[in-house]
Amino acid sequence: MESDTQSYMANIGINRILVHILNKWQPLIQTKRFRYWEDIRKTRLVRRHGYKDEYFPNGMLPRINDGKRIKELPIYRPKDSWSVKKASFGQNDYIDILGNGKLHPARIAYNVPSWLKTFRGNEYTMLLRKTKMLDRGIFPLIHPTKWSKMKSRIDWLWYHLNYRRKIY
Repeated sequence: MESDTQSYMANIGINRILVHILNKWQPLIQTKRFRYWEDIRKTRLVRRHGYKDEYFPNGMLPRINDGKRIKELPIYRPKDSWSVKKASFGQNDYIDILGNGKLHPARIAYNVPSWLKTFRGNEYTMLLRKTKMLDRGIFPLIHPTKWSKMKSRIDWLWYHLNYRRKIY
């Protein structure tokens, strides 16, 4: 009988210890690696105010109406293949061969500056020609920065061509 009472007392002691442990027990807190958007909004202070996230946290992507028009293809307009510009393209290419020989192809180049017509040479001679044409006019007064940069480029090219080239 003594063994029964001892085992009973031992069980009471173990139960008291377990109750004591269970009353003080707290669950182990595990940190989440990925926090959800609602948790962040509830628990954190508002930081980086004005920052806009690039991702949409609420599931499938909706079509958000932010005032911008939905991108769409431009309206199809067929191209006019017989416009004046396209029809007359290259009409004077062989005028020196097919013509009577009185008209030089350089005289047909209407969109080319006068100092570049019939020009053959390097950058230095082209800039010299350009300065000779433009220094008589108002160009140096209207565009002083362009003029000084062009002059400094001429000086650099002169030095490079005269002193820094390989002599064969």
